[in-house]
Amino acid sequence: SVANWLMSGGVLAFMIPAMSLASPHMPRSLKVKHYVDALDGLLLQGGADMSPKSYGETPINPLWAGDEVRDRYEIELFHEFVTQGKPVLGICRGHQLVNVALGGSLYQDIATQCPDKGAHRDESRYESHFHDMRILPNTWLARVYPGLEVKRVNSIHHQAVKHLGEGLVVEAVSEPDALVESTRWEGHSFVVGVQWHPERMDAGHQRRVIGSFLRAAAGGG
Repeated sequence: SVANWLMSGGVLAFMIPAMSLASPHMPRSLKVKHYVDALDGLLLQGGADMSPKSYGETPINPLWAGDEVRDRYEIELFHEFVTQGKPVLGICRGHQLVNVALGGSLYQDIATQCPDKGAHRDESRYESHFHDMRILPNTWLARVYPGLEVKRVNSIHHQAVKHLGEGLVVEAVSEPDALVESTRWEGHSFVVGVQWHPERMDAGHQRRVIGSFLRAAAGGG
């Protein structure tokens, strides 16, 4: 659904296979840089938990051990795209990965570490589980949704941003429990993360998120 959502903007989406050192067929002459040279932007999508080891912690529960191999590869991709000044959009896990790549950390499990917070994941309802999100004033997201202070978004995650990565600012928080729902990097290129899944929501509002990313990929800021 993410690839088709991206392509609905009139662009081609390419899946980037990992260059695994564990493979006997590892192409030694190729580097991550060669992918980035050929592409216009990076969309980091959802999926398995990030490994707590990727932000210097030990898993509280073995079920939250995550995918350390994917973490390393996607973090390398992220840094190369940023180095080349090409835009990055992170969705759910991708949002969390951007935070970790910039030196931040995560709550391994909201229910365990933040028992005073609301439910951000409901297995029985999955993408039909929603909560309110408050868009902070004078932010990029406030410009994307002008005149809108509170928006209803889906919520399919059990982990969340704990300590912000270097250069990141918070764009939106969940309502009323104030967990981070969106971040933006204040560096030299477009880097935005959203905790919800815009590709699974109404087309009208969510076209604004992908539209901003595609304009940046086309060189339009």
